[in-house]
Amino acid sequence: MFNFFESEQIKRVKNHITNLGALARIDGHLDATELNYIIAVGQKNGLKPEDVRALIANGEKVQIHLPENDSERFDQIYDLVEMMLADGIVDDNEMEFCMMMASKLGFRKAIVGVLVRKIQMGVKDGFTREQIKSESQSFLKL
Repeated sequence: MFNFFESEQIKRVKNHITNLGALARIDGHLDATELNYIIAVGQKNGLKPEDVRALIANGEKVQIHLPENDSERFDQIYDLVEMMLADGIVDDNEMEFCMMMASKLGFRKAIVGVLVRKIQMGVKDGFTREQIKSESQSFLKL
């Protein structure tokens, strides 16, 4: 009832949490590591753990709000890729979902595969989000 009064930022965060939940469930189950990661992302953005759990459980009810700029788009796809890696198993369906979400977030289809793989390899190699974002600027024009 009071969702009308939510800020656009809170709506975007909730949508992002919902996307993370969809990615986590794409392999048929929600791993505890994945859930903890999603809760941490939610808390970092001002949500309570119980609110995050409710969003994941009721994900289909949240209206989609796309990020307003390339930096926010990058941060969202980064979180999705990091979620994909959270359980230590990269499923083909998860990879396809990340690429589909990158496209839906507004990245050109020609670069989504490169972007997702660049983030994946950067995370595995221990680079920070900002380092990977900086390296990606040449083809993203952030």
